Amino acid sequence: MVSRPWNSYSVPRSTEQPPPMGRYRPPAPKSSPYVTLEGYQALQDELKAIWKRRDQVTRALTAAAAEGDRSENAEYIYRKKELREIDRRIRYLQKRVPELKVVSEPPSDPSRIFFGAWVTLEDEDGVEVIYRIVGADEFDPVRGWISMDSPMAGALMKKTLDDEVLVKTPNGKVCYTVIGVHYSEP
Repeated sequence: MVSRPWNSYSVPRSTEQPPPMGRYRPPAPKSSPYVTLEGYQALQDELKAIWKRRDQVTRALTAAAAEGDRSENAEYIYRKKELREIDRRIRYLQKRVPELKVVSEPPSDPSRIFFGAWVTLEDEDGVEVIYRIVGADEFDPVRGWISMDSPMAGALMKKTLDDEVLVKTPNGKVCYTVIGVHYSEP
């Protein structure tokens, strides 16, 4: 019997290949371009304010750079990082704001749930919650504003009063009943 030395060719290999290693992440799906009039104005105001903030950070960065050795200058390092974050947000807003579609009028059928609606729901335990369906750039869970791209808003779209809605949540499926639809704040 002839023995061969062990090598990588004698080890059986799986037909499945592991995922390639690297930093590449596929781009996130585009969010819907709709925004309320208030949300659009808030984004415009944020863009103006962030330009003013950038000017202040740039001045502080210049002063920190003048202090000398930049490699051990915490103020300089912090301001560079802050400037990068501001520039990233400015780039995002400059690309996003022009492609937004402002929805300021209620739909022709106000009894159905569409973008901009305030929706009152009741769960199986009788607990009421109120959500407003808004654009992806203006959602705010504290205020009860949910993105129209969210699973909850997707399940609610085109429903009417007394419809039951089944929503998949991380804790399982939850059934809600629509008990109110308004297009002005309740």
